[in-house]
Amino acid sequence: MTIKTGDKIPSVTLKRLGDNGMEDVDIAAYIAKKKVIIFAVPGAFTPTCAQKHLPSYVSNAEQIKIKGIDEIICVSVNDPFVMKHWGEVSGAAGKVTMMPDGNAAFTNAIGMEMDGSGAGLGVRSKRYSMVVERGIVTQVEIEENPGAVTVTGGDHCLAKL
Repeated sequence: MTIKTGDKIPSVTLKRLGDNGMEDVDIAAYIAKKKVIIFAVPGAFTPTCAQKHLPSYVSNAEQIKIKGIDEIICVSVNDPFVMKHWGEVSGAAGKVTMMPDGNAAFTNAIGMEMDGSGAGLGVRSKRYSMVVERGIVTQVEIEENPGAVTVTGGDHCLAKL
């Protein structure tokens, strides 16, 4: 079942590459006391994700945080090494937290999986954005076309805050 407004973010442990190596992050515990935006992309370094979606949050990060958002989190079904590198080369450091969902555990738990096998991608995440306050979803937007960024980008999110 797809996550919706009023739902609680499930407790799912993700692996990310931190300063001291691989670390486990329970996403529910990580955001439990914060107001965050979680947005997901089908794949790091893919054209729409790398040229439009992530950059829209990087460029709007300061304004979004002024509106009361503690952290902006980008989720993608990619491994921790890819997500760390993508964050470094995209200028996301200090603006957007890159959160790998390498096994699609979080993506599946919230019902946002999609079949990208036609493009050689396998199981991936739908393109979405959510505002989550203390673990509860208060807004959620899902793109109908995974190649578009119309209702899930940083500009749209900022306007809705």
